[in-house]
Amino acid sequence: MYEHRVRVKICGIQDLTTALAAVKYGAHALGFVFAPSFRQVSPDQAREISLNLPPFVSRVGVFVNASIDEVRRIAAYCNLDFVQLHGDEPPRYASELGLPVIKAFRVKDITVLRQAAEYPARAVLLDAYTPGAAGGTGHTFNWQWLKEVRVKCPVILAGGLTPDNVAAAIKAVRPYAVDVSSGVETGSRKDLQKIALFIRRAYMPPCGTTRE
Repeated sequence: MYEHRVRVKICGIQDLTTALAAVKYGAHALGFVFAPSFRQVSPDQAREISLNLPPFVSRVGVFVNASIDEVRRIAAYCNLDFVQLHGDEPPRYASELGLPVIKAFRVKDITVLRQAAEYPARAVLLDAYTPGAAGGTGHTFNWQWLKEVRVKCPVILAGGLTPDNVAAAIKAVRPYAVDVSSGVETGSRKDLQKIALFIRRAYMPPCGTTRE
């Protein structure tokens, strides 16, 4: 019997070469950052990459406290499948947006998980809390908190994941998907070897199990 295989999203994509390599290695989703960041891309850059991707790859736009009109405009122009909200967007914002939403939460303590459990989104992305940063910091949070709070919608685990710890993270949390950005970079640039290794280890069966 095949076990459920976790999905992998590579975030912070900035060029077509990296995007196509990530897909070749097995990534299910790619993230384009439209918020201020050294990983930020313009709508024109993201559109060019998006239109050249093969089918069945999810295109995700990352936004931080952008206006609803701006998010809708960029999502349509770049052919996005999901919008990932990394700011202080309230539940009403997501409901009015009219687009498939992934809501990111920076997990400072267990109360944040309780907020995540009630948010109207297709999935919640759980990232580590770092003051002054919306994400991509390379830090982890206490995964054991997830055993105390039931999040009904799919959980995307992020924050501090690397090729070295992704298998352990999946075993501990059993998320729907994992998301990585800084953990597959070298010198603040995407490293294709690290991307390949991350995805390969994410797909490894847990210790003591086999896939037939």
